[in-house]
Amino acid sequence: MEDSIFITGYPGFLAQNLVEQIIKDHGQTIQNIYLLVLPKEMEKAQIELNHFTSRTATDRNIFTIVPGDITKTGLGMIEETAKEIENSVTHLFHLAAIYDLAVPESLAYEVNVHGTKLVTEWARKITQLKRYVYFSTAYVSGTREGRIYETELQMGQSFKNHYERTKYEAEIIVEKAKVDLPTTIIRPGIVRGHSQTGETTKFDGIYFMLNLFDRLALSPVLPYLGDGHVEGNFVPVDYVLKASSYLAFQKVGIGKTYHLTDPEPYSMRQLYQMLAESYLGREPKGQISLELASLPLNFSNIKKWLKVEKEALAYFKIDSSYDCTQAVTDLKDADIVCPDFKVSIYSMIDFYRKYKHDYNKHIL
Repeated sequence: MEDSIFITGYPGFLAQNLVEQIIKDHGQTIQNIYLLVLPKEMEKAQIELNHFTSRTATDRNIFTIVPGDITKTGLGMIEETAKEIENSVTHLFHLAAIYDLAVPESLAYEVNVHGTKLVTEWARKITQLKRYVYFSTAYVSGTREGRIYETELQMGQSFKNHYERTKYEAEIIVEKAKVDLPTTIIRPGIVRGHSQTGETTKFDGIYFMLNLFDRLALSPVLPYLGDGHVEGNFVPVDYVLKASSYLAFQKVGIGKTYHLTDPEPYSMRQLYQMLAESYLGREPKGQISLELASLPLNFSNIKKWLKVEKEALAYFKIDSSYDCTQAVTDLKDADIVCPDFKVSIYSMIDFYRKYKHDYNKHIL
């Protein structure tokens, strides 16, 4: 039987690129790809999909853009359309979420928790389901420190922000679904741009450092932020996509949770130094505390000028290390490995230099 794919979160960055990866890896066996799109995103989705199919010479007829909303019963789909999909879909990829570290609690809960609950309930109606793939985050570990394992979830942790907490609560829902659904949970580290092209749609995460360096380029002082001894787990989007596409179609992935994290991560201090030297040609000197560094970010005008979220500084002080043994083991036969950050740093910086003035790529 040919496969039929259903993806939430289109035309988001991960969803767009996942479509391309799946077509590349499994295109000959795919009959249909359904893309769930918020009504307000329909025009953008059409433009992005037309651009993709034209650029890659992919048959446009295999795609169906479905207006809907994961926070609505039946995902907000027309009943007739929902029935057709429920009787044909083999692979459900749930990516729709609010990813902003500064997201308000009510919005984060509505989309990340309630939305995932409804998607999971709907998954049980799919008669031909081979796999339910849920995109979580390694940071469901919250403020836990030490070695974090792929098999761990509910460990009494607290959280740095509403994003982490709601993704944790959502993952609990999906984890319970492993009992009766062929489920794979993907936990990426902090996703950055493509390792070869540097391409990304948002300058968040590790890009907050580049935003800071760009603003302080003429400053005579460029200190380290805190002691920076904790690990910084930033992974390129192409690694996350290749790994997810592979694990979603291999039986070995059923019932497992994977940390798609860097098995050999650098410390935050090392990353800070590498980026400063590569972007500014300068080595940081001295050190200021994270508490002092965060004070200016209490003022919205300074935060917007620097283009740095205050919430991001918390990731400089939680000493967590993400074990990814299960992912590395199951990806070994496919020769899918996480690229070294240092190898891809220049493509990342080149892309940033080219698009740093693009307002749409900044979240502040």
